Amino acid sequence: MTGSDIPSSFRLAYVPGVTPTKWVRVWHERLPGTPLELIQVPPADAGRLLADGGAEAGLVRLPVDRDVLSAIPLYTETTVVVIPKDHAATAAEEITLPDLADEIVLHPLDDVLDWETLPGRPAIERPASTADAIELVAAGVGVLLVPQSLARLHHRKDLTYRPVLEAPESRVALSWPQEEPTPDLVEEFIGIVRGRTVNSTRGRAATPPQPSAKEKAKAKAKRAGTATGSARKQAATGRRAGIPKGGKPTGKRGKPRGR
Repeated sequence: MTGSDIPSSFRLAYVPGVTPTKWVRVWHERLPGTPLELIQVPPADAGRLLADGGAEAGLVRLPVDRDVLSAIPLYTETTVVVIPKDHAATAAEEITLPDLADEIVLHPLDDVLDWETLPGRPAIERPASTADAIELVAAGVGVLLVPQSLARLHHRKDLTYRPVLEAPESRVALSWPQEEPTPDLVEEFIGIVRGRTVNSTRGRAATPPQPSAKEKAKAKAKRAGTATGSARKQAATGRRAGIPKGGKPTGKRGKPRGR
């Protein structure tokens, strides 16, 4: 892509807990002339934002509407239970769902885990957000199950977390609106996320690598050697034809030919 074919920027949506830093860094290295704009969006709104054209691609939590959006699963997160640091469960390295049977398990409205049946005992009301639920855990009201990245995002000194066995897990994916063909910059970001090198033929906007100074010097020496060899070959051919260096054609014995 060159000139007017290159969009002014690439908009990447991402949901809380997802860290796009490493991919954004590679983007800036490969496409320094195309700014990347990050847009944080609540998980429930991510699909609609992409479908409406609010971003070219997004790092979202599955599932997404596959009739509207394409998606590449990237990784699956461990589910953890957030508890106060003085909770009895901190004595264990891992927690099972039956271990939470007597606990009040908070279920925020923005929960990203697909529960068939929530473990433990329900709270009187559902917190409006994960952030609100974290505050209730700190107040000793109950415990909270979330993907590990959200536990880290809402870290507090008075709280900790433990992995929960056999709990639903959250899958993170790269998603974008279904189009034919896929836009070049989306293809470029797909390549970055999948770890393709800058030389990959799958990358449409990749810039060819520039030769190093050592490679340039080697190529120059090779060209000089080729030119010298060619001159020597011409000189040898001339001598076989009876032409001395810098001279005119001669006869068989090297004397000037008669007129």
